Amino acid sequence: MNSDTRAFVNFHEVQKSYDGSSLVVQSLSLAIAKGEFLTMLGPSGSGKTTSLMMLAGFERPTGGKITVAGRDLTNVPPHRRDIGMVFQNYALFPHMTIEENVAFPLVARKMPKPEIASRVSGALERIRMGALAHRRPAQLSGGQQQRVALARALVFEPSLVLMDEPLGALDKQLREHMQMEIKHLHEELGLTVVYVTHNQDEALAMSDRVAVFNNGIIEQVGPARAIYESPETAFVSSFVGENNHLSGVISSAARNVCVVTVGKVDMQCVAVGSLKRGDSAVVSLRPERVSLVHDGAVFANTAKAIAKEVVYFGDHLRLSCQLEDGQTVTMKQPNRDGIAQISVGQAVLLGWQATDARTFSSDGVPGHG
Repeated sequence: MNSDTRAFVNFHEVQKSYDGSSLVVQSLSLAIAKGEFLTMLGPSGSGKTTSLMMLAGFERPTGGKITVAGRDLTNVPPHRRDIGMVFQNYALFPHMTIEENVAFPLVARKMPKPEIASRVSGALERIRMGALAHRRPAQLSGGQQQRVALARALVFEPSLVLMDEPLGALDKQLREHMQMEIKHLHEELGLTVVYVTHNQDEALAMSDRVAVFNNGIIEQVGPARAIYESPETAFVSSFVGENNHLSGVISSAARNVCVVTVGKVDMQCVAVGSLKRGDSAVVSLRPERVSLVHDGAVFANTAKAIAKEVVYFGDHLRLSCQLEDGQTVTMKQPNRDGIAQISVGQAVLLGWQATDARTFSSDGVPGHG
């Protein structure tokens, strides 16, 4: 998370305030390697977009500095930062053709016409839109406009590409297609990408690393798998992906493990942070890690429950089950041959492993403090 003088992009103790008192970004230190795809993920107002806008030059830091390739950008205007930018609304010029839109950054840089023509042609072929070069943005679909915006951001071969919620306006199927297209371009061209989104699935699918923002700070930064599998704070656990949160009391705690009493059930868990016997705690448990216990199945934790709701999603069934103390556990059961048919009101036995249950102090979990 800390800044690193060897990194390509460096936020060093960066702060931002709009009113002179409250900080929307607090002492942000973050190092991004050359060729890395880093996503800034967080809810609205968490500071992620402000951080991106400071890197782009559209906002100035209140304190600290930002460097790219060792160059301090604090007083450098946006158009001199050698940064490509892709916005959610595409920001294409409606009176220009697709070809003219993509050529615009090259014309602004006064490149020779033959080079402009060659680069634009190559960029349009890369996004498979050469045949539509003479159309205007209004004649294109949302996905086509997004590809044009991407081509325009890449055509002048910037050292860095910034993307601010670029897929937010697309439907689910097109959004997933564009996620893979952007990721493939990143890998093919060796781009350094800083991407902002509040969409967790998008962040996990595309990123080399994810930085989770909350109230102007980074709660955790790391590979997507680590963010999902091993959240280091209660906020990351509750924000990234879906989780069951079960309230209980610590009955024993060692360095990295603990036992939490939930109702009358003692659950073996991974302990996160400083926990001691008697503390109120919350057990965080992913729905896909909960199983129905069958003959011969062995789990560190089991709990009796009643199925209260069964919803069919095609590829999986979603079961909401009520524990004996009244708390609810949601589980996802893959839809495959031989799955148990569960009906509402049926008694079930749920099971999960100790390593799948992470326990936090209840003070840090929304609604449990």
